[in-house]
Amino acid sequence: MQHQRNALVIDGRTLRVDDVVDVASGGADVRLAGSAAVRIEQSRELKQTLIDSGQPIYGVTTGFGDSVTRQISSAKTAELQRNLVRYHLNGTGPIAAADVVRATMLIRANCLARGASGIRVAVIDGLLALVNHDALPLIPERGSVGASGDLVPLCYVASAVFGEGRVTYRNETRPATDVWTEIGLPPVVPEAKDGLALINGTSFSAAFAVLALAEAERLVRLAELCTAMASEALLGNSGHFAPFIHAQKPHPGQQASAAAVRELLADSGLALDHGRVVGLTDRIGERGYLKQERSIQDRYSVRCAPHVIGMVRDTAAWVRQWVEIEINSTNDNPLFDAGDGIVHSGGNFYGGHLVQAMDALKVGVANLADLLDRQLELVVDEKFNNGLTPNLVPRFAAGDWRAGLHHGFKGMQIACSAIAAEALKGTMPASVFSRSTEAHNQDKVSMAPIAGRDARAVAALVEEVVAIHLLAMCQALDLRGVENAAPLTRGIHALIRSRVPELTDDRAMDGDIAVVLHLVRSGALVAELDRLRGRGQAIPVG
Repeated sequence: MQHQRNALVIDGRTLRVDDVVDVASGGADVRLAGSAAVRIEQSRELKQTLIDSGQPIYGVTTGFGDSVTRQISSAKTAELQRNLVRYHLNGTGPIAAADVVRATMLIRANCLARGASGIRVAVIDGLLALVNHDALPLIPERGSVGASGDLVPLCYVASAVFGEGRVTYRNETRPATDVWTEIGLPPVVPEAKDGLALINGTSFSAAFAVLALAEAERLVRLAELCTAMASEALLGNSGHFAPFIHAQKPHPGQQASAAAVRELLADSGLALDHGRVVGLTDRIGERGYLKQERSIQDRYSVRCAPHVIGMVRDTAAWVRQWVEIEINSTNDNPLFDAGDGIVHSGGNFYGGHLVQAMDALKVGVANLADLLDRQLELVVDEKFNNGLTPNLVPRFAAGDWRAGLHHGFKGMQIACSAIAAEALKGTMPASVFSRSTEAHNQDKVSMAPIAGRDARAVAALVEEVVAIHLLAMCQALDLRGVENAAPLTRGIHALIRSRVPELTDDRAMDGDIAVVLHLVRSGALVAELDRLRGRGQAIPVG
């Protein structure tokens, strides 16, 4: 794939997850590769030849679904495509976020750019015009079962491409036809197969999948940061992350997560390696019993963190492979083989790989919430936090009238646990809830869009858990003496403290959460971590 500054050239074969994330985040200049245009025109010529021959072609000269036995003349093929789009405009629920809509249109354009769909270049040009001008169709999130593709949500895209329906443009909701006039381009006039090619695919599901994956990969890195800070807050044993341990169970993600936490804890005066922990207590000698100054083993939520976070790393690795195959696939039906001169009917619109990927990803990501909530419980609980104040309340001097009045992070832990529970509740697999639809033609469907939406919703909840956790860890480091923390965790503490002050009296902390949540979702925290590390890139997730 060729890249220019603020430009992306799509060819149907080399689109990356990171490209989609970039375009989804805002303005873009996306163009179709010339090589793709040649393939597209060849398949369209074959389609026209087969139409002229009078043979039935599914969805082109026949009805849709179980109406496949009803053939129409070539004179009716264009109007059939408009009706296909119109009768699927029955979505419900919230309107999809702008990043999802941008990602959907880019992915749909790229899938069609493979050149097996029998459409015109003009259809892809129309999609890209909407992307490049940031004219976004209003897409209700509900209504797709993920086979025969994302029919309902993608119909709102097709409707806008054809100059119908409504779009958001320059912060206003307007008729699509007016926006086409304003940008100085005509809407696409559909011909045979154009509507079906636009709606009969997995692009809406894939948009959620791409964005959920990107968020999961960021959450992996933040969970490693949270774990390092928790280890310091609890005066932990950094030897739990030693290379030798994880080389004996060499899952790549586990090894990578242990290495990341180990690097974050380098030069910490709070979390000590095994030898230093052991050295804090005199040798037992002739004594029959000796209580150690510090435990040589931390609880599972710290000691086993690489095994939990590493699992998500490894899950994200294969999810990325599957998602990138999907967004570079011809996933509609029928398909035109210009080389052999034949048309094929199949089921590439089925979102089976996407639903399995998202069902797995959301389970892994929700586990991060559970892990971090358990770490937070240890840090706020005076029975387990190795000398920190109960609930991380400020330390008050003897006789200070405020003593006993404050409860610090007690409420924050309750909220964190509630959010973690909600994330865990969202892990029910969507793939097993197939429904038979459309007169038993679509009798086994994927439910991919539901799984994709669930995965993104779970990721959003885990981001809230991360924000609360980081606030608590910063408070704990303040109490421990942040000057004793590792340079990297000290740097993240400084970033958060530049925006949120230390807790010195009980106060409302919802605003604090919102501030840190913005740092999480904007990528600012991860960017600062990379800057502190002196590298342009961290240990890759997957």
